[in-house]
Amino acid sequence: MPIAHPPSETGAHRPELSVNPIFTREPVRIPRFELPDGELHADVAYQVVHDELMLDGNARLNLATFVTTWAEPQAQQLMAESFDKNMIDKDEYPRTADLEQRCVRMLADLWHAPDPATAIGCSTTGSSEACMLGGLALKRRWQLARRAAGKPTDRPNIVMGINVQICWDKFANFFEVEPRLVPMDGDRLHLGAAEAVAQCDENTIGVVAILGSTFDGSYEPVSEICAALDDLQERTGLDIPVHVDGASGAMVAPFCDPDLVWDFRLPRVASINTSGHKYGLVYPGVGWALWRDSAALPEELVFKVNYLGGEMPTFALNFSRPGGQVVAQYYNFLRLGRDGFRRVQQTCRDVATSLSGRIAQLGPFRLLTDGSQLPVFAFVVDGDRPYSVFDVSAGLREEGWLVPAYSFPAHREDIKALRIVVRNGFSHDLADLLLDDLRRVLDRLEKQSAPQRGAESASFSHGTR
Repeated sequence: MPIAHPPSETGAHRPELSVNPIFTREPVRIPRFELPDGELHADVAYQVVHDELMLDGNARLNLATFVTTWAEPQAQQLMAESFDKNMIDKDEYPRTADLEQRCVRMLADLWHAPDPATAIGCSTTGSSEACMLGGLALKRRWQLARRAAGKPTDRPNIVMGINVQICWDKFANFFEVEPRLVPMDGDRLHLGAAEAVAQCDENTIGVVAILGSTFDGSYEPVSEICAALDDLQERTGLDIPVHVDGASGAMVAPFCDPDLVWDFRLPRVASINTSGHKYGLVYPGVGWALWRDSAALPEELVFKVNYLGGEMPTFALNFSRPGGQVVAQYYNFLRLGRDGFRRVQQTCRDVATSLSGRIAQLGPFRLLTDGSQLPVFAFVVDGDRPYSVFDVSAGLREEGWLVPAYSFPAHREDIKALRIVVRNGFSHDLADLLLDDLRRVLDRLEKQSAPQRGAESASFSHGTR
């Protein structure tokens, strides 16, 4: 997908922006694609940009994104007060740096690290960067072990389900690791334990298990995958670690599914990532990467730099970034605690399961998942109807809702699904309104003679973090 469309594709044919004449005494001509020669008054510049943004969708009605679209005013204020703090400059902003480490320890405790007080981790710009770091650590550990054994290191591979988020494809591409993508099969819509082990060999740097598939919201069986890898080691001697991509589920399962064993309680889990800006309830962008102990993160990946007056360790890929998101994450941890997070996430799950059940009762749809793991569910048009999921998605968009429709990957390209992500702020009342709009859309679509839109009309992809 191109990053920026040329004017002929966007409809922005005019080379200049117009300014409301109430703001200026003389006509003002603002070039659209060049820096203007002169200055604008701050209020005029604000109004021009503000008016351009009015055509964006309403973020609260975006049921495609996992990313937080609502936060308390106090969190917003703290973020605004911290935008000018460079997160990486830990010498100049030691309190912000300390809050980051407190968050790491809180997550290490939440995920049952062997010793949370000495857990290793860092904030990132999101789960994509955190996944890159987790993958790099897996690759470097494998390389060090292979070199110590006098074996070649030129053919690393990583095993994962084809449902992984696109950042893992990027990791494999950028860092020259063969991606071994296990396809879906029948009713198995994510990675299974037997299928993962079947792809492993001496060149496998690790297995990625997803705690919350973006395709349907389901958890992959992390414990079963680890048990199968334990058995593989007993049979062959291959010791293959697991990275858990908990972009969403790592901030849901600890509160809603406390008895589910998926985290550092499993000795084979070497690292975990999550998105603070998803079910961590922070505005984008912040993620977290944690390792079970120092042995899981090779020391050579940690750099000591003398920067802006002090020495500090760094192992993130990004450098300068604002501290506001980390500050807001710490605020949420203090503000909600375990009970508050449990209440928020369980409410999301309750809304998801209630809404999915009522959508199933409408008749035209069949649920793939019901929101009882991640508060996310997917459903398909059931039977021969005069409309497709893409028609339904387009109809809901006309009502202001963004509900994505998309095709599943190999070998289940036959599945065309709609997906709804329930986040904090999407209430039972909003769910009622969505259902009312869906009924009206279906009444209109039933009058069609045949589906009007196919997969080629879909604008949604699973590439966002």
